[in-house]
Amino acid sequence: MQTENLLQYAEQVLDYGVMGLLVLMSIVTLWLFIERMMFYKSVRIEDYSHRDNLEMDLTDNISVISAIGSNAPYVGLLGTVIGIMLTFYTMGDVGAVDAKKIMIGLALALKATAMGLVVAMPAIVTYTILLRKVERILTRFDVKYDTK
Repeated sequence: MQTENLLQYAEQVLDYGVMGLLVLMSIVTLWLFIERMMFYKSVRIEDYSHRDNLEMDLTDNISVISAIGSNAPYVGLLGTVIGIMLTFYTMGDVGAVDAKKIMIGLALALKATAMGLVVAMPAIVTYTILLRKVERILTRFDVKYDTK
């Protein structure tokens, strides 16, 4: 009975912990993307006398998006490893090898990796879009003030 409780707890950690963290990472990415786009639309380069101040304001929080894009696959992989460990533990505990149950367990374990990739790919695309916007605004500043 204690083993079953441990397995149920581990499955909940996988489902709510790992998947919840990935959903949170996705929401943060979307929120920061919207916030940055709104800022870029409202930024006035005339309000800045130094290029460095403008660059600091433009790049605020986009490193968070990069970190999410880089780390989401690892969070998903952690969920997959936990899921595979649970599958093997269940196989060892039951003693009988049922191919159907093994395949179901492995398929459910792989959903965490898939979710990690689903979070990472848009985050990297979003980061690239924001970097390009930063470059364009900084170029407009350079042209206007002939700094380069």
